[in-house]
Amino acid sequence: MKLLRRMLPALLAASVLLVAASCAGRPAGELGTEIIEAKAVAALLAQTGTVLVDTRAMPDYSEGHVSGAVNISRADIVVNQPFPNLLAPAAQIEQVMGSRGIGNDSLVVIYDNAKNMDAARLWWTLKIYGHDKVKVVSGGWEAMKKSGYKIDAERPALPIASFKAGALRSEMIITAADLRAALNEPRPELAIIDTRTEEEYMEGTIPGSVLIDYVGNNFADNTYKPVTHIRIKYLEAGIGYDKEIVMFCKTSIRGAQTYLALYNAGYRNLKLYDGAWVEWSANPMNPVFVPEPEVLELKVSDQS
Repeated sequence: MKLLRRMLPALLAASVLLVAASCAGRPAGELGTEIIEAKAVAALLAQTGTVLVDTRAMPDYSEGHVSGAVNISRADIVVNQPFPNLLAPAAQIEQVMGSRGIGNDSLVVIYDNAKNMDAARLWWTLKIYGHDKVKVVSGGWEAMKKSGYKIDAERPALPIASFKAGALRSEMIITAADLRAALNEPRPELAIIDTRTEEEYMEGTIPGSVLIDYVGNNFADNTYKPVTHIRIKYLEAGIGYDKEIVMFCKTSIRGAQTYLALYNAGYRNLKLYDGAWVEWSANPMNPVFVPEPEVLELKVSDQS
């Protein structure tokens, strides 16, 4: 009887997942391929061609980082005109990667101290330019320290590598014009996720969007929740595998964190709205929906 009580939560979760999945199709991609636990990093570092990347700001990196890690901060992989934190052009990414010793054959392993946001953003940037050999460390910097990895302040002297960006994977991104067109001709298969906070959402959002704060993808220690948890969370919110899913936040750094969580859970028809809320709200041509408090209450209760 005690064993049954201990197993009951897992059994209930599995039954919920099975019911939800039966109504939402099967995962389009492999599960659990992109996010790794900190303890798994050692084996990858033992392989020739692996580059460990610390995505924290340079001052933090300079104070101490996992031994052997190179630094690629958010500023290295974005441009801030005409709006902040936009995807950098291929030439910039090629220069940054090559200067850090990352080539086209490198396995890139990434950690951050930003609730998996910056690691996910670099992961997405590499993916969109065709580099698939990339993993994100769940829980980032704190998880790496807890796992006992050596910390020092030395900057590794990796030889400059040749990194050639592939053709931009346009299926991974959506423009404001394309999103506006999609809203003008609504399709049931389109799902828009606002990954910001409740307060931001209440001030205005893209019409038809569902509030699912990116923080909910993590446990309290900022490690990513496992695939099963993510699948239940989004399937229960009506985000099935058959959907075309658009994500955004203020500047789509948080959106990238949700993108990674969903991709790791088998979703593949995913698009990041890179211009995000700062671009959308700046253009009077773009419709804005300001939800009533009771509307938000209903949406949140539907996701619980």
